[in-house]
Amino acid sequence: MTDTISDYLTRVRNAIKANHRVVEIPASRMKKEITKILFEKGYILNYKFDEGTNAQGVIKIALKYHPVTKLPAIRGLQRVSTPGLRKYAGSSALPRVMNGLGIAIVSTSHGVMTDKEARKENVGGEVLCYIY
Repeated sequence: MTDTISDYLTRVRNAIKANHRVVEIPASRMKKEITKILFEKGYILNYKFDEGTNAQGVIKIALKYHPVTKLPAIRGLQRVSTPGLRKYAGSSALPRVMNGLGIAIVSTSHGVMTDKEARKENVGGEVLCYIY
């Protein structure tokens, strides 16, 4: 597999469409950082990193749904930068997702962060994905 982040987003998207409560994903450092951002911004309920099952480990993500309407907190996941076509943006040209209602996850020289945090630190980088 060449694009592991796309696989991560697809597994989460498929689990949401199937109304699963938990999804398991093979771990990597980038995926762990993306998961932490999703938790901090309130898109997922909880997460757990299991290191014991195999060499790379597993990320278990508890998906978040509205208690009454049962609608998912994540409405859309979109991969922006792919291995064949990288998308870079400077600090002044970082995208706004759904006019500020969503987030763009950016890989910068200061680490993986959201577009709002990257603007505040005045750094640009590779735009990984949009989440809304």
